[in-house]
Amino acid sequence: MAHHSFKTTLRWTGNLGSGTSSYREYSRDHEVRAPQKLAPVLGSSAKIYRGDERRYNPEELLVAALSSCHMLAYLHLCSDAGIVVTAYEDEAEGTMRTNPDGSGEFVEAVLHPQVRLADAARAAEAGALHERAHEMCFIARSVNFPVRCEANSV
Repeated sequence: MAHHSFKTTLRWTGNLGSGTSSYREYSRDHEVRAPQKLAPVLGSSAKIYRGDERRYNPEELLVAALSSCHMLAYLHLCSDAGIVVTAYEDEAEGTMRTNPDGSGEFVEAVLHPQVRLADAARAAEAGALHERAHEMCFIARSVNFPVRCEANSV
């Protein structure tokens, strides 16, 4: 069994002059970097938590990771099966619950991949590969909430 390590560096950029002297006195802005990457991911918290809505929040990045991982596994399986995918788009959505004590967790994520094939006659076969892609997705296998896939292949 092989083990792989993935490293990131996170740097808070939201000190507005008085640090975290009060909840309203600092920005949630931060940068995420990784070795060999071209640009940082500009992050913040969600708007409901006083974040900058123009930046990615951790919740969006988790949903994006699920969507991306599924897509990459799916494209691999299609390639192996000789199914030519010409376009792939997913509008994924995660649902998070906030608890009375302020903690929270995701309760579900739903992927909605729209896949275009070179040969529409293979749509049923291509559609069936989403289940196997879900089984192979490293990120979906690592979370403790259900991830569903409602795919459409044409």
